[in-house]
Amino acid sequence: MSEDAQDVVLIVEDDESIMFVLGEYLAGLGYRVLKAINGEQAFEILASKPHLDLMVTDYRLPGGISGVQIAEPALLLRPELKVIFISGYPQEILDCNSPITRNAPILAKPFDLDTLQEHIQRLLA
Repeated sequence: MSEDAQDVVLIVEDDESIMFVLGEYLAGLGYRVLKAINGEQAFEILASKPHLDLMVTDYRLPGGISGVQIAEPALLLRPELKVIFISGYPQEILDCNSPITRNAPILAKPFDLDTLQEHIQRLLA
């Protein structure tokens, strides 16, 4: 993180308890956290916020949209955006055959928060 600006992380997660834990943890590490509980909110944030460094997104989201379906257009608009997928069903992410999933970390729920932090630090270094 640069000293003059916080890194901005968008969390896309429909489970309120997971959203709370991730948001508090990342804010405690000094990240500026934005939150979306579904694809619609995620797209609104992606369209309206000029700067985002990282998106942590669940795969299965309400409304029939997946985290991959959010990440693909997001990366077209913001090629510098880093993505981490989280899921209780990580194989589904791999099975969708998106090129994004070949490079983005995939964390199986439940995961260790220190593991998440390690992935974030590596991606934002």
